[in-house]
Amino acid sequence: MEVIFGVIFHFIGGFASGSFYIPYKKVKGWAWESFWIVGGIFSWLIVPPVAAYLTVPHFADIIRATNGGIIMLTYFFGLLWGIGGLTYGLGVRYLGVSLGSTIILGLCSVFGALVPAVYYEFSPKAGKDSIGMLATTHWGQLVLVGIVVCVIGIVICGRAGTLKERDLNKEGAAVNENKDYRFGMGIFVAIVSGVLSACFAFGIDAGADMANAANNAWRITEHITDPTRNFLYKNNVTYIVILWGGLTTNFIWCMILNARNKTFGNYTDAKTPLLKNYIFSALAGTTWFLQFFFYGMGESKLGNGASSWILHMAFIILIANMWGLVLKEWKGVSKKALTTVIIGIATIILSVIIVGYGNSVKPADAPATAQVQTIK
Repeated sequence: MEVIFGVIFHFIGGFASGSFYIPYKKVKGWAWESFWIVGGIFSWLIVPPVAAYLTVPHFADIIRATNGGIIMLTYFFGLLWGIGGLTYGLGVRYLGVSLGSTIILGLCSVFGALVPAVYYEFSPKAGKDSIGMLATTHWGQLVLVGIVVCVIGIVICGRAGTLKERDLNKEGAAVNENKDYRFGMGIFVAIVSGVLSACFAFGIDAGADMANAANNAWRITEHITDPTRNFLYKNNVTYIVILWGGLTTNFIWCMILNARNKTFGNYTDAKTPLLKNYIFSALAGTTWFLQFFFYGMGESKLGNGASSWILHMAFIILIANMWGLVLKEWKGVSKKALTTVIIGIATIILSVIIVGYGNSVKPADAPATAQVQTIK
């Protein structure tokens, strides 16, 4: 049952992350940088402490009691992750929801799942999985196979993207729904985003003392003695500090774009549906944060490592591609391109099944999986 609940929580988180950009498409008359930062203020500044207040007693005291060096290191990784999150938005803008999310999150899944495991191979730490452990255990090998299958699915989806571009460039092809579609620029920012977004993994690890403090306080308050039980919401306090870093990089860049493009007027332009724009941006930002909220719940059931990570990423990719089909981002393409992306999605589904099975056969006394995370 723990595995089933973990998969369900990861699916909900993946649905939130794969769907968050949809409300932005309802924003009218605003430049990208304007609606991105309004949504981001909700994602990174308003909603995280509200979630922590509702779930983690005395969360502010935990942050204040944490060593300043830990806070700064956690914040620093948040800064780097913020660049990844910023370029994620650009990648989706240039490639569309389905293809952009697939490539970015695919890279993110590989780096986020494997880099920490490689790190702990050379710097062992109690309760952390190393790449050697994954490679030499039956359950770990299944997880690695699942990751490889997921990468194959991502490559197939990438191939579908090149077929899509070719079809849309043909004379007489239907007009693409994404007016900003630019494959070359999109691939560049997708690579940058995929690599830097994995820095959230290190932010979570750097701020583990805060999550552990929340977990220990919960155990004492609830008189929990079972060592296998973990606080569902323990990571909510760590998210606050990491997301401060994300807010910093995104706010600076969006303000630069507002100045360069002379779009500061968007925030008060009465010629646009201001109230609706703010509501849809707030909805997008809040939906985006929910991925972390439910990821934390899922990892409390499955372990915060390669298994949880690849499941989370795969579900996001699946949902994003579903929305791509619903929003007709593949309108005007050949049957071959559409068939290719469907095969890619099916391959990713297979990877989810393999990883889920690998996690289910992991011995109960095996060490907890390495702590990884991201986003978009």
